Amino acid sequence: MRESAVAGDLIYESIVDLVEPGSAVLDLGCGDCTLLERLIQEKSARGRGVDLDARMIQECIRRGVSVFHGDLDEGLKDHPSGSYDVVILSRTMQMVHKPKFLLQEMLRVGKKAIITFPNFAYLVSRIQMGIFGRMPVNRHLPYPWYDTPNIHFFTYRDFAELCGPLGITIEKTIFLKHGKRITTPFPNIFATDICCRLSAEPSSQSI
Repeated sequence: MRESAVAGDLIYESIVDLVEPGSAVLDLGCGDCTLLERLIQEKSARGRGVDLDARMIQECIRRGVSVFHGDLDEGLKDHPSGSYDVVILSRTMQMVHKPKFLLQEMLRVGKKAIITFPNFAYLVSRIQMGIFGRMPVNRHLPYPWYDTPNIHFFTYRDFAELCGPLGITIEKTIFLKHGKRITTPFPNIFATDICCRLSAEPSSQSI
């Protein structure tokens, strides 16, 4: 479920920066375990992955990373509450059928959650939709409408508005444009991807 291009690697760097050394990490939709391997090597993390693709699971095993088969739409019922320091979901929330349920499950199982997702309100996508009247296809969203894994289209603003009623605090947000960090007063227009660290507890940190 993960992109393997340079932008994806730079998104991984943002995730790595948000993980505390020595954390117990659960990576959902872990793909080939590239991210988990980095966390183990760079942050001395104790990591485990979950993926639905048998080929990805075999690759994780080949790399020596703990992984098991699981369907994220079924939730995380096999994981006790508070069993991980961090639960990660990278560029996958828009692909699952029940994103709200999965988000709640992540913060039941983990003390913190880190989520990255494509921002569908990115300016280029708005122009393609608004002016040309076509579903966006660009560097940020490379799939045509009839062959895309994305089933939910949401923006940074949509995500922030979802978290509040669920009692979820966005502790820190990193705005990215094609994988590179940006500083902008209008992230819902200029950011292609969003990386958030979340908790279910009150926080004094700002977005």
